[in-house]
Amino acid sequence: MSTKCELTGKSFQTGNNVSHAKNRTKRRFLPNLQNISFMSETLGRKIQLKVATSTIRTVEKKGGLDDFLINTPNSKLAQKAKKLKKSITNKNN
Repeated sequence: MSTKCELTGKSFQTGNNVSHAKNRTKRRFLPNLQNISFMSETLGRKIQLKVATSTIRTVEKKGGLDDFLINTPNSKLAQKAKKLKKSITNKNN
């Protein structure tokens, strides 16, 4: 089971559990990942992705999956998102 957002590549962060006695042990902070289906108007089908809830809010703010992918630079996208962006831009042209 992957702990990585398929659109933004957001992954776990590391830190410490700190006890009352200030003992520190390593731990991982996991992103809040959800399985969700986005509707792509350009491709005309639903795309099921495992994304973070923060990414869901961003996609809705940008106006949907197609607009989010087109307006986001490739450096900020995960590998699967880059493939989706390429298929959407090819369909537009």
